[in-house]
Amino acid sequence: MKAKIALATVSGKAYYLLVSELKKRKIDFLSLTPYEKIPVDVKVVITTPKERELISHGNVLIFREDADPAEIVEEAERIVEGKKSYEKLVIGIDPGKNFGVAVLGDGKVIEALNCSNVYETVNIVKNIIEREPAERVYVKVGDGPPEYTESLLELLDKALSEEIIIERVPEAGTSRYSIEEKHRRGIRDVMSAIKIAGRNGHVMKRGRQE
Repeated sequence: MKAKIALATVSGKAYYLLVSELKKRKIDFLSLTPYEKIPVDVKVVITTPKERELISHGNVLIFREDADPAEIVEEAERIVEGKKSYEKLVIGIDPGKNFGVAVLGDGKVIEALNCSNVYETVNIVKNIIEREPAERVYVKVGDGPPEYTESLLELLDKALSEEIIIERVPEAGTSRYSIEEKHRRGIRDVMSAIKIAGRNGHVMKRGRQE
Protein backbone atom coordinates (compact mmCIF):
# COMPACT_ATOMS: atom_id res chain seq x y z
CA MET A 1 0.00 0.00 0.00
CA LYS A 2 1.33 3.42 -0.95
CA ALA A 3 2.04 5.87 1.87
CA LYS A 4 -0.65 8.49 2.44
CA ILE A 5 1.45 10.67 4.76
CA ALA A 6 4.58 12.52 3.66
CA LEU A 7 7.26 14.25 5.72
CA ALA A 8 8.73 17.16 3.77
CA THR A 9 11.54 18.70 5.79
CA VAL A 10 15.30 19.01 6.02
CA SER A 11 15.14 19.82 9.73
CA GLY A 12 17.00 17.06 11.54
CA LYS A 13 15.21 17.50 14.86
CA ALA A 14 11.72 17.72 13.37
CA TYR A 15 12.39 14.71 11.16
CA TYR A 16 13.70 12.63 14.06
CA LEU A 17 10.72 13.44 16.31
CA LEU A 18 8.13 12.78 13.61
CA VAL A 19 9.75 9.60 12.30
CA SER A 20 10.02 8.21 15.83
CA GLU A 21 6.30 8.83 16.40
CA LEU A 22 5.26 7.38 13.04
CA LYS A 23 7.38 4.27 13.49
CA LYS A 24 6.07 3.78 17.03
CA ARG A 25 2.56 3.68 15.57
CA LYS A 26 3.67 1.54 12.60
CA ILE A 27 2.39 4.11 10.10
CA ASP A 28 3.75 4.06 6.56
CA PHE A 29 5.11 7.40 5.40
CA LEU A 30 7.12 8.98 2.62
CA SER A 31 10.24 11.07 3.26
CA LEU A 32 10.76 14.05 0.96
CA THR A 33 12.62 17.32 0.87
CA PRO A 34 10.46 20.47 0.56
CA TYR A 35 11.73 20.88 -3.00
CA GLU A 36 10.44 17.54 -4.27
CA LYS A 37 7.11 16.97 -5.99
CA ILE A 38 4.40 15.47 -3.79
CA PRO A 39 3.04 12.18 -5.22
CA VAL A 40 -0.68 12.18 -6.01
CA ASP A 41 -1.36 9.34 -3.55
CA VAL A 42 -0.26 11.44 -0.57
CA LYS A 43 -3.24 12.76 1.42
CA VAL A 44 -1.38 14.97 3.90
CA VAL A 45 2.07 16.54 4.18
CA ILE A 46 3.84 17.41 7.42
CA THR A 47 6.47 20.14 7.34
CA THR A 48 7.93 22.94 9.48
CA PRO A 49 6.92 26.63 9.62
CA LYS A 50 10.01 27.77 7.70
CA GLU A 51 9.42 25.25 4.92
CA ARG A 52 5.65 25.69 4.58
CA GLU A 53 5.82 28.10 1.65
CA LEU A 54 7.77 25.53 -0.35
CA ILE A 55 4.99 22.93 -0.13
CA SER A 56 2.24 22.79 -2.74
CA HIS A 57 -0.49 20.49 -1.45
CA GLY A 58 -4.11 20.71 -0.31
CA ASN A 59 -3.47 19.32 3.19
CA VAL A 60 -0.36 20.64 4.91
CA LEU A 61 0.25 20.31 8.65
CA ILE A 62 2.89 22.46 10.33
CA PHE A 63 5.03 20.89 13.05
CA ARG A 64 6.92 23.02 15.55
CA GLU A 65 9.88 21.37 17.21
CA ASP A 66 8.70 22.23 20.73
CA ALA A 67 5.31 20.57 20.13
CA ASP A 68 4.18 17.03 20.86
CA PRO A 69 4.64 14.98 17.66
CA ALA A 70 1.78 12.68 18.73
CA GLU A 71 -0.75 15.47 18.17
CA ILE A 72 0.19 16.20 14.58
CA VAL A 73 0.55 12.52 13.67
CA GLU A 74 -2.92 11.83 15.04
CA GLU A 75 -4.31 14.76 13.07
CA ALA A 76 -2.64 13.39 9.94
CA GLU A 77 -4.24 9.99 10.58
CA ARG A 78 -7.68 11.58 10.85
CA ILE A 79 -7.17 13.43 7.57
CA VAL A 80 -6.12 10.20 5.84
CA GLU A 81 -9.25 8.51 7.20
CA GLY A 82 -11.41 11.46 6.17
CA LYS A 83 -12.40 12.30 9.75
CA LYS A 84 -12.34 15.57 11.63
CA SER A 85 -13.04 13.72 14.85
CA TYR A 86 -13.81 10.23 16.10
CA GLU A 87 -17.34 9.13 16.85
CA LYS A 88 -16.10 7.00 19.73
CA LEU A 89 -12.81 7.24 21.61
CA VAL A 90 -12.02 4.44 24.06
CA ILE A 91 -9.07 4.40 26.44
CA GLY A 92 -8.36 1.02 28.00
CA ILE A 93 -6.17 0.78 31.09
CA ASP A 94 -4.59 -2.30 32.65
CA PRO A 95 -3.67 -1.23 36.22
CA GLY A 96 -0.81 -2.76 38.18
CA LYS A 97 2.82 -2.10 39.06
CA ASN A 98 3.04 -0.92 35.46
CA PHE A 99 -0.03 0.55 33.76
CA GLY A 100 -0.79 -0.45 30.19
CA VAL A 101 -2.77 2.15 28.22
CA ALA A 102 -4.41 1.63 24.82
CA VAL A 103 -6.33 4.21 22.79
CA LEU A 104 -8.94 3.15 20.23
CA GLY A 105 -10.49 5.61 17.80
CA ASP A 106 -13.64 4.15 16.23
CA GLY A 107 -12.37 0.66 17.00
CA LYS A 108 -8.85 1.14 15.64
CA VAL A 109 -5.81 1.16 17.93
CA ILE A 110 -4.23 4.59 17.46
CA GLU A 111 -1.84 4.58 20.41
CA ALA A 112 -0.50 2.17 23.02
CA LEU A 113 1.95 2.87 25.81
CA ASN A 114 3.04 2.05 29.34
CA CYS A 115 2.99 4.27 32.44
CA SER A 116 5.00 3.77 35.61
CA ASN A 117 2.46 4.99 38.19
CA VAL A 118 -1.13 6.06 38.71
CA TYR A 119 -0.44 9.81 38.48
CA GLU A 120 1.37 9.52 35.17
CA THR A 121 -1.50 7.39 33.88
CA VAL A 122 -4.13 9.99 34.80
CA ASN A 123 -2.11 12.78 33.16
CA ILE A 124 -1.65 10.71 30.00
CA VAL A 125 -5.39 10.02 29.84
CA LYS A 126 -6.19 13.72 30.24
CA ASN A 127 -3.72 14.67 27.49
CA ILE A 128 -5.12 12.06 25.11
CA ILE A 129 -8.69 13.27 25.62
CA GLU A 130 -7.64 16.90 25.09
CA ARG A 131 -5.87 16.23 21.80
CA GLU A 132 -8.27 13.62 20.34
CA PRO A 133 -11.62 15.17 19.36
CA ALA A 134 -14.44 12.68 19.74
CA GLU A 135 -18.22 12.71 20.09
CA ARG A 136 -18.15 10.11 22.88
CA VAL A 137 -15.30 9.23 25.21
CA TYR A 138 -15.02 6.09 27.33
CA VAL A 139 -12.29 5.26 29.85
CA LYS A 140 -12.29 1.56 30.69
CA VAL A 141 -10.26 0.39 33.67
CA GLY A 142 -9.45 -3.26 34.22
CA ASP A 143 -10.61 -4.70 37.53
CA GLY A 144 -7.08 -5.48 38.67
CA PRO A 145 -5.32 -5.31 42.05
CA PRO A 146 -7.50 -3.12 44.34
CA GLU A 147 -4.56 -1.02 45.56
CA TYR A 148 -4.03 0.20 41.98
CA THR A 149 -7.55 0.05 40.57
CA GLU A 150 -9.32 1.96 43.35
CA SER A 151 -6.85 4.84 43.45
CA LEU A 152 -6.89 5.10 39.66
CA LEU A 153 -10.69 5.21 39.49
CA GLU A 154 -10.83 7.84 42.22
CA LEU A 155 -8.27 10.08 40.52
CA LEU A 156 -9.89 9.68 37.10
CA ASP A 157 -13.26 10.60 38.57
CA LYS A 158 -11.80 13.80 39.96
CA ALA A 159 -9.71 14.68 36.90
CA LEU A 160 -12.15 14.03 34.05
CA SER A 161 -15.31 15.92 33.12
CA GLU A 162 -18.56 14.16 33.98
CA GLU A 163 -19.64 13.60 30.36
CA ILE A 164 -16.78 11.11 30.02
CA ILE A 165 -17.95 7.59 30.79
CA ILE A 166 -15.73 5.58 33.13
CA GLU A 167 -16.21 1.81 33.23
CA ARG A 168 -14.79 -0.91 35.43
CA VAL A 169 -14.08 -3.94 33.24
CA PRO A 170 -13.47 -7.58 34.30
CA GLU A 171 -9.90 -8.61 33.48
CA ALA A 172 -10.48 -12.36 33.25
CA GLY A 173 -8.81 -13.69 30.12
CA THR A 174 -6.97 -10.49 29.22
CA SER A 175 -3.50 -11.76 30.16
CA ARG A 176 -3.20 -15.08 28.33
CA TYR A 177 -0.07 -14.80 26.23
CA SER A 178 2.85 -16.93 25.20
CA ILE A 179 5.72 -17.66 27.57
CA GLU A 180 7.90 -15.27 25.58
CA GLU A 181 5.40 -12.42 25.88
CA LYS A 182 4.98 -12.97 29.60
CA HIS A 183 8.62 -12.05 30.02
CA ARG A 184 8.00 -8.80 28.18
CA ARG A 185 5.93 -6.90 30.70
CA GLY A 186 5.39 -3.82 28.54
CA ILE A 187 3.85 -5.82 25.71
CA ARG A 188 1.72 -7.83 28.11
CA ASP A 189 0.29 -4.73 29.79
CA VAL A 190 -0.46 -3.00 26.49
CA MET A 191 -2.14 -6.08 25.01
CA SER A 192 -4.27 -6.40 28.15
CA ALA A 193 -5.24 -2.73 27.84
CA ILE A 194 -6.34 -3.28 24.24
CA LYS A 195 -8.55 -6.18 25.31
CA ILE A 196 -9.98 -4.14 28.18
CA ALA A 197 -10.81 -1.31 25.76
CA GLY A 198 -12.82 -3.73 23.64
CA ARG A 199 -14.96 -5.07 26.49
CA ASN A 200 -18.10 -3.81 28.15
CA GLY A 201 -17.92 -3.09 31.86
CA HIS A 202 -19.85 -1.61 34.74
CA VAL A 203 -20.41 2.12 34.32
CA MET A 204 -19.13 3.99 37.34
CA LYS A 205 -21.33 6.57 38.99
CA ARG A 206 -19.52 9.87 38.60
CA GLY A 207 -18.91 12.47 41.28
CA ARG A 208 -17.62 10.12 43.96
CA GLN A 209 -15.41 12.93 45.21
CA GLU A 210 -18.38 14.99 46.37
